Order: sequence, then C-alpha cells, then structure tokens
Amino acid sequence: MDIDLTDSTHAVEAAAVMSLFPTRPRLLALGEPTHGEDALLDLRNDLFRQLVEQQGYRTIVIESDCLKGLAVDAYVTSGTGTLDTVMERGFSHGFGGSAANRELVRWMRAFNDGRSGADLLRFAGFDGPLEITGAASPRRSLMALYDCLAAGLEAELLPCSAASLDRLLGTDEAWVHPAAMMDPVRSTGRSPRARELRLIADDLVALVHERAPELVAAGSRDEWDRARMYGRTATGLLRYHYWMAEPGPSRMTRLLGLRDTMMAENLLALAERGPALVFAHNAHLQRRLSGIRMGGAPLEWWSAGAQVSFRLGEEYGFLATALGTLSHHEVGPPAPDTLEGLLYALPEESRVVDARRLAGVLAAAPLTTRVSPWFGYAPLDPSHLPAQDGIVFVRDVTRD
Repeated sequence: MDIDLTDSTHAVEAAAVMSLFPTRPRLLALGEPTHGEDALLDLRNDLFRQLVEQQGYRTIVIESDCLKGLAVDAYVTSGTGTLDTVMERGFSHGFGGSAANRELVRWMRAFNDGRSGADLLRFAGFDGPLEITGAASPRRSLMALYDCLAAGLEAELLPCSAASLDRLLGTDEAWVHPAAMMDPVRSTGRSPRARELRLIADDLVALVHERAPELVAAGSRDEWDRARMYGRTATGLLRYHYWMAEPGPSRMTRLLGLRDTMMAENLLALAERGPALVFAHNAHLQRRLSGIRMGGAPLEWWSAGAQVSFRLGEEYGFLATALGTLSHHEVGPPAPDTLEGLLYALPEESRVVDARRLAGVLAAAPLTTRVSPWFGYAPLDPSHLPAQDGIVFVRDVTRD
C-alpha cells in the first residue's frame, strides 16, 4: 500500500505529542498493547521526563493498585522507605520487578530532591486492589477511611464504632477465597454482613464530602484526597465482591466494567491535581468499547478512558501504542494491509503518528485488523483511528 505519511509522523518527543492537541491535555493517556516489555516503559519514561521539563507535567499514573501506590508516592516525594522496599511493596501485577519502573522511581526521587510543594513529582496507581485471580478484602481501605474520619469528627457522626466495623469485616480469608473468582457461590459479596458494610461505606463517603471544609482545615488537602481515595476503593471493592457472587451470565461483563469504573474515578480525582501522564493497557484507555473473549464468549465494556473522555472532553488525550514485531513471543512482521503493516514500512524505529489525519488518508483504503499469533499482544483496530489522538509505533521490540 503506497501511502505518504511524511506529514503525519514525528519523533516520539513531547513537542510532537503536544502538537496533536489544541491545548495541553489535563490527562495524557499513553496506552500499551502488551504488558511486561521494558522497551515500552523506557519510551514512557523518556516521554515523561520531557513532559516534566518542557510542559509542566508533575504526576505519572500507572495501571497498578492505588493503595500500594501510596508507598511509592511517599518515597518519591519525601524519601520515606527505600527503593528496594517500594519496588517490592508499592506495585501490583508484578510491575515492581520491572527495571524500567525501578528507573522511573529512582529518577523521580532524584528530581524531587530539594524541591517542595507543587514542584514535586507525584506517583499514583489508578487500578483497584484487583488481580486476575480476584479482589482484595475491603478491610484496608474501609478501616483507613474510618480512621481518617474518626480523627477529625465527633464519634456520634460516624455510623458505627471501629469495633463493630472490625467485626463486620471479619477475616480477610473470607473475602479472598481462591475459588471465588470462578465460583459465585464461594463469594461473600452478598452475605448479610457485606450488605451492611456497603451501607456503612456509603455513609462514611458521604461524611468525607459533607464535612470537607473542617476535615481539610483540621488536616490537609492531601489527607482529604487520600480519604476520598479510600472511600472510592472501599465502595468499589464491596460492589465488585457483590457482583462476584452473581450466578448469572452478566457476571463477567459487570466485573470488567466495575474495574474500569474504579479506574475512571481515580483518574478524575487525579485530574484535579494538574496535568498527568497516564500509562496502562490500550484497552483501559481507549474511547471506544473494549472487548475480550473469555471462555469462548465475547465480552464488552466501557473502559476507564471512555468514561474519563466523556467527562473531560478535550482535556483527555489518548495515544495508543502499536508494535511491529515482538520476536521473543513469535510475533513476526505484520501483513502490509494492516495498520501495523502500514507503519512497519516506516524506516524509523519509533514514531508518533497523527491518528485523525491518518484516518482521513485511509478513508478510501480501509485496512484489516491484524491477527496476533500470541494472546498477550492486542493489535490495534483500524476503525478506532478517529477516536485516537495519536499512535506511538515501535517497529521492533526485542529482549537481550
């Protein structure tokens, strides 16, 4: 396919990325088509450094447990803990083992040395405490939320005592039973105590907002924001556990959607802080419906990116990443009639492409969707081009 992309592609640099938008996005989302490739994270790190130095970005947000991410943020902002400790305990999904993530955290800590206030770089996870095998107990988030409120409000305003809350939560083992993800009957999410906890969590979250002026005056805006995050996490987990106990066919669709809704709520809260780079799988950041096949059945849900884009409009920007080859997973050169095949013909190792301009060029020459021989790589759907701001294309990803 002979198409001239000269005017639509640029080096992957902050200035070229910003040229894709009418104004600086409050949330700039950079997607990845597969997890576990440090080459993509190195590219992310380099882009974040440029956004910090040239565009005033001060926060990076990744697809990791929002509660665990608090330890990383404490380290990069104030030096609390050690690099080894936060890499071990501050990430979910195994992301703490990445050399590129380690370098990101090290660089952020070094950058922040001697800085304070709004000039500090901040780190956040925006995923819930969820893994493919199930959901965490709501204990940590719900008790932390309760403690935040108990420290600043009269006891009679709280819906129960700390002892009663502890009794209702019970043991963590009941919440994280290994069979619960696949067997609704093993879930505790619709037990009488779980239903009561949902009401208590709702009351506590209402207090966070109702009493915001005095809570901030007694503490700080950061502490109030943290209480809000504990509230979002607690209610989100209780809702997730409720649907884990659903025996009907809508169960997995609801769980996928609930996870991304938790992500979206965290992103919207982080957007209040100022411009941030968001890094996660393309499927969590795209504006179109996301889909997956599970147990042979197709499942669709609205991603966090779709929800946030709906709320923020032009303040949300999305760059999807695509790859040419991934040789260590036997993903060879793409066919020329695919989007990846078209971009693979470019001589450069990595480029950022104006997606909407490319969509216009291809309007009369539609492409097919690439089929990956490896389940872990998700090719781009060419029909999504009009809903993307840009594509970051990496020609060849290899491991030493």
